[in-house]
Amino acid sequence: MKSMRWVKNVGLGIKTPDAAIEGNYVDKKCPFTGNVSIRGKILKGLVTSTKMKRTVVVRRDYLHYIKKYRRFEKRHKNIHAHCSPCFGVKEGDIVTIGQCRPLAKTVKFNVVAHESQRAKTGKKTFRMF
Repeated sequence: MKSMRWVKNVGLGIKTPDAAIEGNYVDKKCPFTGNVSIRGKILKGLVTSTKMKRTVVVRRDYLHYIKKYRRFEKRHKNIHAHCSPCFGVKEGDIVTIGQCRPLAKTVKFNVVAHESQRAKTGKKTFRMF
C-alpha cells in the first residue's frame, strides 16, 4: 500500500495536477505540496526560457496607448516564475502563474496551470492572451 502524500488545494478554481498527488518529488516552494500560498495576481504568458533549475521565464505582451499619436505601441515584460516538477513545461508553452511571497531575488510568481500547446512562432513574436 502506498503511503498518503500531503497535498493542498490552492483554491481560486485551480485544479491540483495528478503528478502532484501521485508524484514523489520534494519541493518546498511548490504551491500544491510545499509551504507557499497563492494570492494576488493571476497572469497568463508564454514560456521563453527553461534554463534555470525549477524556474521559468514567462513573457507577457501588452499594448500601451500613446495619447499624442492616438496609437498603440507593443511592449512586453519578462516574469520569473518557480515551476514545480509536477509540470513538464517546455519553451513555447502557455502557462498560468499566480503571485506568491518572494521565493528568490527576482522570483515572486509560481506556475499553477500549464497548457501544452506549443507556439510555432519565434521567441520575440508578439502574442496576446
